[in-house]
Amino acid sequence: MAPSLDDESSLFNFVVRDGNGVKGIVDSGISKVPRPYIQPPAEQINKKNASKCEIPPIDLSKLDGPEHDEVANQIVRAAETLGFFQVVNHGVPIQLLDTLKQTAHNFFGLPAERKAVYRKEVSPSPLVKYGTSFVPEKEKALEWKDYISMAYTNENEALQQWPMECRDVALPYLKTSHEMVKKLLDALMANLGVELDDSNIDAFIGKKMVNMNFYPTCPNPELTVGVGRHSDMGTLTILLQDGIGGLYVKVPEDIDMEKKGE
Repeated sequence: MAPSLDDESSLFNFVVRDGNGVKGIVDSGISKVPRPYIQPPAEQINKKNASKCEIPPIDLSKLDGPEHDEVANQIVRAAETLGFFQVVNHGVPIQLLDTLKQTAHNFFGLPAERKAVYRKEVSPSPLVKYGTSFVPEKEKALEWKDYISMAYTNENEALQQWPMECRDVALPYLKTSHEMVKKLLDALMANLGVELDDSNIDAFIGKKMVNMNFYPTCPNPELTVGVGRHSDMGTLTILLQDGIGGLYVKVPEDIDMEKKGE
């Protein structure tokens, strides 16, 4: 049953409690963004104030050759300024990444009752959380996204507790990308005079998790956001985008780069 867009309580129950998520609203055939999802003007993204990043991707394969120092400096420079950079030739098979994206679509395409099992209030595992927005019960304006978050403790627990629709692809991705993460941390920590080895790498990486975010097609994308402005708390976030893209990175005002504040 489709929610009443004018009744915020009905909408909240449909999206959050019943596990339909934003995808459920879109599937119901809406033609406009419901009021709870309309962001304040200051939080809406004005594309006129944005420009395409022209910084070329960093070729991680060159860390293993004579250009190691140059590439390591590129990583450090990007981390110290934008805090974000693209990498290529990273060693994670493209086929695995494509399968991972398809796995995400498959999960979010499940019936609401299958996904609602993992809502944070009722999830059978503390490692798995399905939800929408960030803290929907407290936010003044909701985010246009659904997500599944899977924390990693060890392989056995992941195999037992992660959703069966995700684990057989998400787990190999986490393990395969570990070498890429180690290369990035090696470069960043070496700049601080710290040498990583197998005895301390896990301490620097810390908690590991795989998040899958889904942003359903939006009738008024200029009025809302998939994820609001934030800084991640972890050591590193490895972000896999699809062909649609949509990531915005704010250029700080106090660094030596053009187009500050964009």
